[in-house]
Amino acid sequence: MIDPRFRAVVKAYDVRGLSPEQLDPEMTFALGRAFALENGIDGGGTMVIGHDMRDTSPVLAKAFSDGVRAQGGNVIGIGLASTDLLYFASGDLDLPGAMITASHNPAEYNGIKLCRAGAKPIGYDTGLSAIAEQATTYLAEPGSPEAIGTYEERDALSRYADYLHELVPIPPARRLAVVADAGNGMAGHTVPSVFAPLNVDLTPMYFELDGTFPHHDANPLDHSTLVDLQAMVRQTGADIGLAFDGDADRCFVIDEQGDVVSPSAITALIASRALITTPGATILHNVITSRAVPEIIVENGGTAVRTPVGHSLIKAEMARTGAVFGGEHSGHFYFKDFFLADSGMIAALHVMAALAETDGTVSELMAKYERYVASGEINSTVDDGGAVMERLSRAYADLPQDRLDGLTVTGDTWWFNVRASNTEPLLRLNVEADTEAEMARVRDEVLSAIRED
Repeated sequence: MIDPRFRAVVKAYDVRGLSPEQLDPEMTFALGRAFALENGIDGGGTMVIGHDMRDTSPVLAKAFSDGVRAQGGNVIGIGLASTDLLYFASGDLDLPGAMITASHNPAEYNGIKLCRAGAKPIGYDTGLSAIAEQATTYLAEPGSPEAIGTYEERDALSRYADYLHELVPIPPARRLAVVADAGNGMAGHTVPSVFAPLNVDLTPMYFELDGTFPHHDANPLDHSTLVDLQAMVRQTGADIGLAFDGDADRCFVIDEQGDVVSPSAITALIASRALITTPGATILHNVITSRAVPEIIVENGGTAVRTPVGHSLIKAEMARTGAVFGGEHSGHFYFKDFFLADSGMIAALHVMAALAETDGTVSELMAKYERYVASGEINSTVDDGGAVMERLSRAYADLPQDRLDGLTVTGDTWWFNVRASNTEPLLRLNVEADTEAEMARVRDEVLSAIRED
């Protein structure tokens, strides 16, 4: 039995909720104890913990660490970190890890992303539900046991930066003008170290760590948060703009004209680069990436594998298939040589490296990867998402359909996918077509069917 307080914050892939209203230090302490037990580090093992810049993060990080230590586990604290820096530390040290962050959520939220040794993911069905159930038991106990495990602080940022430079060398011949918007999130901590030795002129935007997000939410999936970056790229004549989310595990790219580059195009670019160094490799893409992605993978001699949305699912599929790279249309990019973990920073370096190998612009570089017209994700509030999807399935019964993740319907010149949100009463629609007019027709037709109630 899981306590309702944990049911409210334990999601499919992580722990997340209003803090301290839904996620407080007492609950986090119990989760730390349960994490130690689940990972077999109670009684002498070691784990690594990092946290973001939110006001509640240091307190929650200490509570989680104290919970691990109360079980006899030892803790290595890396302090302020991006999520991919925590994944690096977990992989580099081969230790379980916990990252205190609410990613791109607004300031009043916080959460915990967990992984096993080697940065292997923990999702609801692969340990997170068991952790919540055990934490429920601990939360019911009177008092709190004293910490008996050790704690030490260690720097991981410099090793992380060096490792990324080894993974993605950037040709030094061309000097790039780069504008980076950290959104007052953790990229303000990691970008200076990673970019310092590179041949770039960096214009930093909102690098001051501030968990209140005074300028805009650190959520580049919401394109309204990109307006300042787009304006700065145009104003300065920069070669490229980069926008990171709050915990800096996602990155969006802005071209020299100030236009947003599709994450599907970034997936196709990185896949093409990966297939040069690993010919014939397997590349993953999720159900809402552009159909240009599998086309380009196959054209470059690779094997394209389609997956559901979600980082723990993609990491598991990467391990199963031996894939060297995976991309999601949400701006998450996964790398075999980065412990199968996602890193917005590595994706940014790949785009910069590809650009530095040419004399052209980002828009010219990306043109061959942008083949179709996409709607972007459109959310609709519904009472019964399952019933709506069945209605859509019947309406398009004469066309090919699949249920890998939600409902995907494929026409001759278009496709659409409708998926249910994991956390809200929403259906998410993505449409892609050969032309703008065809995309708009299908989008409006499907939206009308979704919202007819």
